[in-house]
Amino acid sequence: MKEFLEIVSEEMKQAFEKAGYPAEYGKVNVSNRPDLCELQCNGAMALTKQFKKAPIMIANAVAEVLADSKVFSRVEAVMPGFLNCDIAPEFLASYLQQMEEADKFGLEKPEKIKKIVIDYGGPNVAKPLHVGHLRSAVIGESVKRIARYMGHDVTGDIHMGDWGLQMGLIITELQERKPELVYFDDTYTGEYPKEAPFTISELEEIYPTASGKSKEDPAYKEKAMEATKKLQNGVRGYRALWNHIIAVSVSDLKKNYNNLNVHFDLWNGESTVHDIIPGMVDYMKKEGYAHESDGALVVDVKEDTDTKEIPPCMILKSDGASLYNTTDLATLMMRRKEIDPDQVIYVVDKRQALYFEQVFRCARKTKIVRDDLDLVFLGFGTVNGKDGHAFKTREGGVMRLENLISQINEKMFEKITENHEVEEQEARQTAKTVALAAIKYGDLSNQASKDYIFDIDRFTSFEGDTGPYILYTIVRIKSILNKYVQAGGNLEEANIKVPVNKDEKDLMMVIGRFPAMVRNAYEELAPHKICAYIYEMANAFNHFYHETKILTEEDADKKAGYIALLKLTKEILETCIDLLGFDAPERM
Repeated sequence: MKEFLEIVSEEMKQAFEKAGYPAEYGKVNVSNRPDLCELQCNGAMALTKQFKKAPIMIANAVAEVLADSKVFSRVEAVMPGFLNCDIAPEFLASYLQQMEEADKFGLEKPEKIKKIVIDYGGPNVAKPLHVGHLRSAVIGESVKRIARYMGHDVTGDIHMGDWGLQMGLIITELQERKPELVYFDDTYTGEYPKEAPFTISELEEIYPTASGKSKEDPAYKEKAMEATKKLQNGVRGYRALWNHIIAVSVSDLKKNYNNLNVHFDLWNGESTVHDIIPGMVDYMKKEGYAHESDGALVVDVKEDTDTKEIPPCMILKSDGASLYNTTDLATLMMRRKEIDPDQVIYVVDKRQALYFEQVFRCARKTKIVRDDLDLVFLGFGTVNGKDGHAFKTREGGVMRLENLISQINEKMFEKITENHEVEEQEARQTAKTVALAAIKYGDLSNQASKDYIFDIDRFTSFEGDTGPYILYTIVRIKSILNKYVQAGGNLEEANIKVPVNKDEKDLMMVIGRFPAMVRNAYEELAPHKICAYIYEMANAFNHFYHETKILTEEDADKKAGYIALLKLTKEILETCIDLLGFDAPERM
């Protein structure tokens, strides 16, 4: 099904051609002056020099051709040469009825289904998720859902930090505290215990303690580095302990990500590619891509056209240890073998832009990826408090993500029970649903690359550009539809009708742009465009609701048309919030 503005532009292009002007100048856009017209075309303005005519003359000629158009109800040429247009109500109603009947509201399938990997989340095991992990999870999940909705084959990979010195630090601290553990007995040949010798709470305390000690005590750090080496060389007891660390951490991570409605297809970590690295290093040396520099193994990635310094990409440190670069490159090799993607999108802090530029260049130069692989860096800004600095707890520490979610759940519970008598269990569940919308919409409504202020009071408000306002609108529509059914109405028999007032038509105009909006949000990897769209739609619906008698309308045919429009509005709003990663309760 063709997009709304595509059909409208085709009508305008044909008119340009009939009037004797190039068709490509007939592109139609949504008007930036809705008080004057619904749509506009500025093509005549660009033809003045070519045809040596005043643009108003060209615009008048085009408008004359469109006098009997079935797509436009009005096309008016205005000085100095704009074409102001209004859509024919009959055409609009027909288009929306087709949307209602079409799969995905008329969104066209892609010409080629791409295999896409989205690398997002990126937590370190044995550490609690904090507010800094919010954006990667929320943005990555939404981008994944949008790409899937478009029809692509998408794999989400959490890419955990589960290898390296942090593991050695934990093992070293465990050995200091519990040297009697069988994992540290080199002579032990039996089965290791199935239960971990620590809880997630203990694990989360062990790591920062060990990290602090290593910064003050060189001997302790040396011990931790030795433990890391033993782990990576496959020492049985250390590997068994590591498996416990992973199992306990991943179980906790899954619980926390589930609370955010974030789900990964792959739970791979840096450790997943440990065995690939030696072969990759040998290949890079053999093919002459990698060389030694101050004892380290590097690949030069600078290009003649660079205007700033791009340092070499380090493959191995001088002591032979691998780095993030090494595991990221090896992960690309593994993905090529196992998935062979057309695109890999990294959803990470924008401050890592230079690092990923090095990795991408190195991957291409060393030919470990296909020439046509699209490597995308989707960098996001930071979450700040009202003071403009990184979001902190009242005590000044880093805010744990589960504590932030808990705080907002409580705030929503208070709001929901303030003036209503609701059973506590239902109120708690509703509060949880609305709180998630507040968090996710509060984040996603900002352009990913920009920093934003996490304002709990604003994000949890039921008014303005917020998640709760969007959900309240959906719940209001659900309530009207339920009352219609309870009064004997049949939702399946209701059809979109020709709009009878401006507010109804305005809502229909917003709905008509849904397929183009989703495509645009996908192409630009921009969930904030979905937020802007549903906020516009919620406002258009609420204007219509306040100005129109819906359930009390006496004309049954007109009422059925209103109901069909509400049903379509609800379905599209629910689709959009699902793309953002949250849903709506039945009532609020």
